[in-house]
Amino acid sequence: MIKLEPIVEVINVAMKYQSLNGEIHALKDISFSVDKGEFVSIVGPSGCGKSTLLSIISGLLAPTSGMVLIDGEKVTGTSKKVGYMLQKDHLFNWRTILGNVLLGLEIRGEVTPESREYALNLLRSYGLYEFKDKYPEQLSGGMRQRAALIRTLATKPEILLLDEAFSALDYQTRLAVSEDIYKIIKKEGKTAILVTHDISESISMADRVIVLTKRPATIKNIHKIEFSCNNRTPISCRDAPEFRHYFNRIWKELDIHVEN
Repeated sequence: MIKLEPIVEVINVAMKYQSLNGEIHALKDISFSVDKGEFVSIVGPSGCGKSTLLSIISGLLAPTSGMVLIDGEKVTGTSKKVGYMLQKDHLFNWRTILGNVLLGLEIRGEVTPESREYALNLLRSYGLYEFKDKYPEQLSGGMRQRAALIRTLATKPEILLLDEAFSALDYQTRLAVSEDIYKIIKKEGKTAILVTHDISESISMADRVIVLTKRPATIKNIHKIEFSCNNRTPISCRDAPEFRHYFNRIWKELDIHVEN
C-alpha cells in the first residue's frame, strides 16, 4: 500500500481571544492531518470554533499555541496554495461572471493569456461559459456558488477550505450544488476541508469526518467514511445502508444531552 503524505498538518493548535466578557478559550490541543486529494469535514456544536479553526489553517488567524503545516512548511500568513470559499458567494454585482472569476488573478497581478484561458476552460467545463458575460443577479443561487468555486479554482490552489459554503441555499439547491461542487473538487484533484453544521452533508461529501466538542473545542472522534455504493456521489451516499449508521453515531457525539 502506498503511504500518502499529509498536505495539511494541524499540530496542538489552541486559540484564546479577548472579548467584552473576558478571555474566551475557543480551541484546545487540536491535532490532525489531511492527505493530498482527501476530503475532510469538520462538525461540532454551534459556536465551538469550527470557523476559527479554518481561519487558522488558511493563515488569516495565528493560533495562540501550536502550528499548522502546509506541504511541510509552517503557516505564517495566507498562502497561494490555499483557496477559501465562504458561505456567501461575495460576487460583485457590477462585474460580469468572467470578471468575478478573474478577480483573484487580478489581485495577484497574474492575469495572463494563459491564466485567462484556464479560467474560461473552467467555465466551459462546469456549465457557466454561456453566462460569462452575464451579471451575478442574472444567475440562480446555485450557479452563483459554482461561479464562486471557479473563481477560487482559477488561482490554482492545492487546498480548498469551505466554510459553510452551501448553507445560504435552500435545501433542494443545496443538495444539487453540493453534488456539483463535490464532483468538481474530485475531478480537479483538490484537497478539501469543509466546515458544516449539517451532519448529512458532512458524511455524504467526506472521506473522514472530524467531530469537535463544545468550546473549548477538542477532537471528540474522527470517523473514516466508507460506502458500499459503486459510484460515490453525495446524493448516492445518502441512500447507502451505511449512511444511517454514521449519522446516528455522529448525532449522538454532538448531542450534549447524550452521555456516551
